[in-house]
Amino acid sequence: MDVFPGQKVGLVGANGCGKSSLFALIGGRLDLDAGSLSLPASTRISEVAQETAATDRTALDHVLDGDHVLRNVQQRLAAAEADGDGERIAKLNGELDDAGAWDASARAARLLRGLGFSPQDEQRTVREFSGGWRVRLNLAQALMCPADLMLLDEPTNHLDLDAVLWLEDWLKAWPGTLLLVSHDREFLDAVTDITAHIEHQKITLYKGNYSQFERLRAAHLEQQRSVYERQQREMKHMQSFVDRFRYKASKARQAQSRLKAMERLQASIPAHADSPFSFTVRAPDKMPRPLLGLDEAVAGYGDKTVLDNVSFAITPGQRIGLLGPNGAGKSTLIKSLAGEKALLSGNRSPAAELNIGYFAQHQMEQLSPDDTPLQLFTRLDQSLASNSTEQRLRDVLGGFGFGGDRVAEPVAPLSGGEKARLVLALVCWRAPNLLLLDEPTNHLDLEMRHALTMALQEYPGAVVLVSHDRHLLRTVCDSLLLVHGGGVDEYRGDLDDYARWLAERREPGQQRDTNQTGDNSAAARKALKREQAQRRSQLAPLKRKAERLEAMMNQLHDEHGSIESQLSSPELYEDDARDRLKQLLVEQAQVQKKLEDTEQQWLSAAEELDRAQEAS
Repeated sequence: MDVFPGQKVGLVGANGCGKSSLFALIGGRLDLDAGSLSLPASTRISEVAQETAATDRTALDHVLDGDHVLRNVQQRLAAAEADGDGERIAKLNGELDDAGAWDASARAARLLRGLGFSPQDEQRTVREFSGGWRVRLNLAQALMCPADLMLLDEPTNHLDLDAVLWLEDWLKAWPGTLLLVSHDREFLDAVTDITAHIEHQKITLYKGNYSQFERLRAAHLEQQRSVYERQQREMKHMQSFVDRFRYKASKARQAQSRLKAMERLQASIPAHADSPFSFTVRAPDKMPRPLLGLDEAVAGYGDKTVLDNVSFAITPGQRIGLLGPNGAGKSTLIKSLAGEKALLSGNRSPAAELNIGYFAQHQMEQLSPDDTPLQLFTRLDQSLASNSTEQRLRDVLGGFGFGGDRVAEPVAPLSGGEKARLVLALVCWRAPNLLLLDEPTNHLDLEMRHALTMALQEYPGAVVLVSHDRHLLRTVCDSLLLVHGGGVDEYRGDLDDYARWLAERREPGQQRDTNQTGDNSAAARKALKREQAQRRSQLAPLKRKAERLEAMMNQLHDEHGSIESQLSSPELYEDDARDRLKQLLVEQAQVQKKLEDTEQQWLSAAEELDRAQEAS
């Protein structure tokens, strides 16, 4: 493998294929058994430190420590000043200038701000930050390093979406050479121009980003007959789903964005035909309407209010993505929905038959280390009174990557990704009618993320999703809520609009931190809620018309599918069934005409609703 200066290389492959070993080899922490590795002697390499001691150094100083050139000059200058050597002092002051010493603190502060730290955090000590925030400090330190080659291994794992978008822009503008391991496909697409795929202990280079790699690899896999048949089955299934969703997608930008993402997802299916992961979310028994509601809910911690006057309901089939800056309250909201955090005031109204499947990072830590995946599944199955056979449970676990003897191995030595897969498996087996997913992809590789995306397409229940993985948000969610300034409001744009909104907030003079004064005050938010309630009542007749036409369209689509299914029967084309064939063909034409007319009426009604919403 040859990498040239300035290239941005995405390193992809299954977990355990050797990506981290390659980084260790380049970083000098691993020796070669055979072959050779050549780097120019002057190459400066930057990596994210894996561990951070709980020191009393400030966050700003910790980041500045990443500039080894600057720190080296500063140390030599201090020694020269102690010796009173004027000539060395003059020379080293010149080197300080070359090292960019005079704006180094400002550069470090910008890195911290981009990764979600507030100005007040700059003077906090490293020991005051949690593990996830220390990872961000180490990332800022690596970005501070004046490097020729940067090695980044899953840099987005502990970031929220706005920090991911900031890092994406930073890396695109960075002039050095980058080797990047990431399971965030949109991040890879935006940053990389070369893809290095590790498989069967070999590295194959593909020109282009991850999506281009998928298309090239798909073309290669289509030549293999064993996987080709599986591809066709999955693509046919996905096409059927895309067709069904096309008639249900409103004219909202999020829904249209999801439809486009699903069409792209369908095209990428062949590249994942040999994936070890394949599963579904177990179908729920009951589907009450609504599933769950919040009314004038106030959520927070102790006497601190995080969210105020939140009201909305979740109904079956909804796909809601939660957006908002770090610390705005997305996790607080999802914990309140899950019932894990009691409201400070207001009402949480769950349906009597509500069955929540809740995924959050802390659940991985709660897995008993001595249990095995099969024991955990058996206990859950018994508590649900499912009475499944052991083979059935083994088959389900196999779809999550726990095949053969792995189902009987203890949880303790499992990696973060394996524990995340196990928790997801347990959540899916509960047959939930509401899925609450708080950063479900943090430890999942690309193949598992693809399998999760596919599973969520045909899941009939509701989904509320917090994720920094934009591909997952685009393919799963057709409505978005913005958690910001202590409130939760409908967001009418799509993820590209949200990225622009975040960029505008990062412009000079814009405040990143929310406050409780002015337009963000409780009184102002309540006034806004009243205005929104009035708008909703004015829009209600238009919404009912669009919903009535959509219901008619769905019914006609089902009728059309039933007729096509009957027309596929070979017996229908025998001589004694000729009259029935003619009748079905007439019915097919009539239903098709009604479907087209109803779809046109629905499109007009949806556009009228859109115009009214924009005017309001």
